Amino acid sequence: METKTICPSCMVTMRLVKSEDLNHHGTLFAGRTAEWFIESGFISAASLVNPQNIVCLKIHGMFFTKPAISGDVLKFSSKIVYSGRTSLTSYIHVEKNGEEKSLVDGFVTFIHVDNDNKSMPHFIEINPLTHEDRSLYETAKKLREK
Repeated sequence: METKTICPSCMVTMRLVKSEDLNHHGTLFAGRTAEWFIESGFISAASLVNPQNIVCLKIHGMFFTKPAISGDVLKFSSKIVYSGRTSLTSYIHVEKNGEEKSLVDGFVTFIHVDNDNKSMPHFIEINPLTHEDRSLYETAKKLREK
C-alpha cells in the first residue's frame, strides 16, 4: 500500500455544558471533559482511517486552565499532528463561549488495528507546514519517547 502524506487539518465539535455534566463544585466534571476530549481526537483520526480500526492508547495530558459551568458552549478543535507506523496522535484544544484562551488542551494517541485488535500500519505520514503544526509535531514526537 502506498503512503499517504497529509497536512494537519482541524476538525471541530461543539458541546453544551448541562447540569448533568457538573461535579459537586458546580463546574464541568473532568471525567465528562475526558470523554468529550477523547471523542474529539477520535473524530480527527476517523477522518483519516476507518473508525472501526481505531482504539485509544493513551491520553498524554489534559491541562485545565479554567472551569466551565452549566450553559457554557465548548468548542473542541482537534487535528492529527503526528503519526507513527500504527499510531496517530491528535492534539485537542478546547475553548468556551468563543473565547480564544484555552480551557483545556492536550494530546491523545490512537492505534490503528485489524479485526483481531492487533496493530497494523495505516500508511499515513504527517507533513506539518505551519510553525504551530511543526511545534505540535515535535511535542507529540517527544511524548512517544516517554
